[in-house]
Amino acid sequence: MKIDLTGKTALVTGSTSGIGHAIARGLAATGAEVVVNGRTRPKVDAAVAAIIKAVPGARVKGVAADVSTGAGCQTLVAALPEVDILVNNAGIFEPKGFFDIPDEDWSRFFEVNVMSGVRLSRAYMPNMLKRNWGRIVFISSESGLNIPREMIHYGMTKTAQLAISRGLAELTRGTAVTVNSVLPGPTLSEGVEIFIKDLARHNGQSEEEAAANFVKQNRPTSLIQRLASVDEIANLVVYVSSKESSATNGASLRAEGGIVQTIA
Repeated sequence: MKIDLTGKTALVTGSTSGIGHAIARGLAATGAEVVVNGRTRPKVDAAVAAIIKAVPGARVKGVAADVSTGAGCQTLVAALPEVDILVNNAGIFEPKGFFDIPDEDWSRFFEVNVMSGVRLSRAYMPNMLKRNWGRIVFISSESGLNIPREMIHYGMTKTAQLAISRGLAELTRGTAVTVNSVLPGPTLSEGVEIFIKDLARHNGQSEEEAAANFVKQNRPTSLIQRLASVDEIANLVVYVSSKESSATNGASLRAEGGIVQTIA
């Protein structure tokens, strides 16, 4: 299968690093015009340059905007009024015990992980429906199904994304617009690398040992028994963003290595 998204514009939020950056790079390789997003101009510019270097001939530009706020989303939409593909990837996580999570953290996680996707979908989806083509992808998590006891507030936001994604998909009935969620498991992004390094230092282990033990101890049902790579997640997102995925709509697509022990 050759995925060709030439002529399509794709916005990936939170794409200066990690899974988002891998998605942006993967979409650029299909010929799509990709818009990188992050909070600061230097990071956005660096991410754009990295994709252009990795994908010769890539059509990439960047918009610096903080999508965790309503004003930031407005800034982004003003700079980019229409897109064909919206990947709601921006998100934060933080291991913290339930009794130590203050109200402010609950609100912050909801604004970043949930409301960014709500606001941007509300802005971009109407024109997708008018043009009768579009793709919206929410980057959720297996934590939306298996709520992690070490970060319940994060799990809550990832479950919310699944509900929003399915609800928006219902609005696409009879059109060529699709809305889906992708559920990664533990993935070796830059943020997770920092977490693993801290874990290794705290436990007196190598980073490889810390990563392997994290999976065994915290995600023991994993079938792959390792952290996924960012490219493994990006591959599924690129497919869901493609013309070839036209019959996939309203779905929660798992890329979590078999952690979730269900057949559906």
